[in-house]
Amino acid sequence: MFKTKGEDVEEAKQLFKKLKIYSLLDLALIIPSSYNDTTLSTNFQLGKVGTYEATVKDVSVIGGKLRVNFILKPSGRYLSSTFFRTAPYHHKLFTVGSHHYIQGRLEEFRGYLQMSQPKSVKEVGKITPKYKTVLKESEIRALIECYINEQNLYNEGLDSKEVATLMRIHFPKSIDELYENGTYKNEIVAVMKFIEAYNHLKKLKGKRIDFPSLHALHGKIEPFVKSLPFTLTQEQQNVIAQIKQDLAREDRAAKRMVVGDVGSGKTMVILASVMMALPYKSILMAPTSLLALQLYEEACKYLPKEVKVSLVMQGRNKGDYREADFIIGTHALLYKEDLPDAALVMIDEQHRFGTQQRQGLEVLASKGGAKRAHIIQFSATPIPRTQAMMDSALLDVSLITTTPFEKDITTQTISKTDFPDLLTHIKEEIAEDHQVLIIYPLVEESSEVPYQSLDESRGFWESKFEHVYVTHGKDKEKEEVLLEFREKGNILLATTVVEVGISLPRLTLIVIVGAERLGLATLHQLRGRVGRNGLKSWCYLYSHAPANERLIQFSKTTNGFDIAKLDLKFRNSGDILDGTIQSGQKFRWLDMAEDEEIIQKAKNRLGK
Repeated sequence: MFKTKGEDVEEAKQLFKKLKIYSLLDLALIIPSSYNDTTLSTNFQLGKVGTYEATVKDVSVIGGKLRVNFILKPSGRYLSSTFFRTAPYHHKLFTVGSHHYIQGRLEEFRGYLQMSQPKSVKEVGKITPKYKTVLKESEIRALIECYINEQNLYNEGLDSKEVATLMRIHFPKSIDELYENGTYKNEIVAVMKFIEAYNHLKKLKGKRIDFPSLHALHGKIEPFVKSLPFTLTQEQQNVIAQIKQDLAREDRAAKRMVVGDVGSGKTMVILASVMMALPYKSILMAPTSLLALQLYEEACKYLPKEVKVSLVMQGRNKGDYREADFIIGTHALLYKEDLPDAALVMIDEQHRFGTQQRQGLEVLASKGGAKRAHIIQFSATPIPRTQAMMDSALLDVSLITTTPFEKDITTQTISKTDFPDLLTHIKEEIAEDHQVLIIYPLVEESSEVPYQSLDESRGFWESKFEHVYVTHGKDKEKEEVLLEFREKGNILLATTVVEVGISLPRLTLIVIVGAERLGLATLHQLRGRVGRNGLKSWCYLYSHAPANERLIQFSKTTNGFDIAKLDLKFRNSGDILDGTIQSGQKFRWLDMAEDEEIIQKAKNRLGK
């Protein structure tokens, strides 16, 4: 239907658009929702739909219902049928002596075969797939028949087993070859998982665009590493080695994402990258002034004194960015028309910037030329290994799964009855010159949320304790509040605004109110605020539903990558087609929490 003429091809394109599909395998993965099987049944399977050859023996109407008795061929057995919904054509169709192929669910009552409301089938020996899509049945079937054939599937890079499986699903010779106990056979499911992973990776790979780099970078890092007052972890060293290989290339600008848990030491990877870029310049963009300031302080502390560092923020700068070797800033960098060329661009907490902002900085640093700066993005949101493998078709991915020191955090679910003990614990921590963070779900009271808000609770804490600070997302002075709290505060009341942000080395206790309302990744980020320097710490999940299974599982591990995997078990996995980690991509076959081997196999098939 769509093969030969130009208008037919155009029509097919419009149908693909309606289906929101972008590849032949997208079409192949639209599998039938059911099959209409008119193969003649060779035996009587009660409770199942069957097709039988039959002759009408007699017809009667009782209580407005049409009753037809058939003689089945070749067995000669009787079968009685009742039509509860009749039309005139039923009376014309089922006349005594007429011959039919009837289809319906076979039942038995007191030894007699029965079939309610059977259909008279015109053609037997055919299996017709049925598809549930936005298209008409005839349109989707025409697309499948036109495009899904062995040659096209081989052209997509599938092997003979995978091609045969898709052909069996769309053009089955027998239903028994597909199903076992009403579901697809295990070997079919395994193949479909692979095809789904392979198709997704292939599309991602097609979206990757590489540019030659402005410069191959060969700066020495050994003096910097030796000057550090601690030893880098093995994973930090591995990631630095990967970046070193990236930056040394002239034919392809680096495009890498480094994913590390809270406190895993990404800052040292950033600083090592700056050293590798010398004598050329590096730029780093951070999502908040607090993070930019913190990185600036760390850079000044650990980089050799001859490396000039500057800070660019709205309304305030430190150092001259035109002269600096390493320029750190917020999105204010995007508005600096005289930003010097940089051979290396880094983006911290990359998911908090839009795609256009990230690309804007890349183009700005390269002055929009054919050659581009090396790009390294950093994220403190751990992702499952399967997600990282998927994402690596679009950009190179490094994971830092360990921390320089083992955090000692006890996580516990508590409820109203535990409040007196919680108050005692808070007093003990403050007496030790430690700090406490209490996270509320909302700023103001709401009938929708069965927990106190920030506004409702602040009076209680301020009456019981000294040096209580309060901030939230809409607070224009939140950064100043956090900085002052770091130096002088005992208790900070906040919303999830502190999920990613300032390092609070004295923070040892966090209470998350209404914890069951938050995603596991957010809970983990919040918990990551405590125990930054190895102090014994506590995370209390305050909930009216302390038996919540998600919270119980979350309490058992502090490893962000394990939690990311756990998160997948409780929600749909992420979609990374645009290079960001977002919720929404639904896989029909693939289990992102479990199918690591299958994804690896698909990745190997596609090659690097």
